[in-house]
Amino acid sequence: MLLTWIAEVADEPLVLEPADRRVEWETNTWSLGAADEDRSSLSADEVVAAFERTAAVIQERILRLNFSEAATFYVWHDEQARQLRCSTGSVAPDALPFGGAYVASDDLGPIVEGFLADSEPGSGAWSHLEGVQSRSEQTETESGIAPFHVWVSSVGASS
Repeated sequence: MLLTWIAEVADEPLVLEPADRRVEWETNTWSLGAADEDRSSLSADEVVAAFERTAAVIQERILRLNFSEAATFYVWHDEQARQLRCSTGSVAPDALPFGGAYVASDDLGPIVEGFLADSEPGSGAWSHLEGVQSRSEQTETESGIAPFHVWVSSVGASS
């Protein structure tokens, strides 16, 4: 099912509206989970290839729209939600709409491998969470939160 869902993203509604990034985010962002059977039967290479095909279709759609600005299709592993997420935005790879630090990468393999190896998909263990009070008392630099990795594919006219 995961490969089917990834392919379907390419045909979903697509909004490129640089003046309204919120509409882009709400329309173009997808959360993808996987059943245990998919996790055990799929290889990272198969999932990466599916996302690459989706990026190519989205790029073709954007070119047909004569959209002349930068656009990026991007994928990340949301470890808290234990999902793969993907989105398309009218932004360059270094300007993605994340509130936290991220590292743009052209290697999707490690991101997918982390997702496929996730032993408790769709739920978070309470034992992995820190106390709210101790977290709020820490500064961002003290918290030691490492930037997450995001696979980026330039799909706009300026790519």
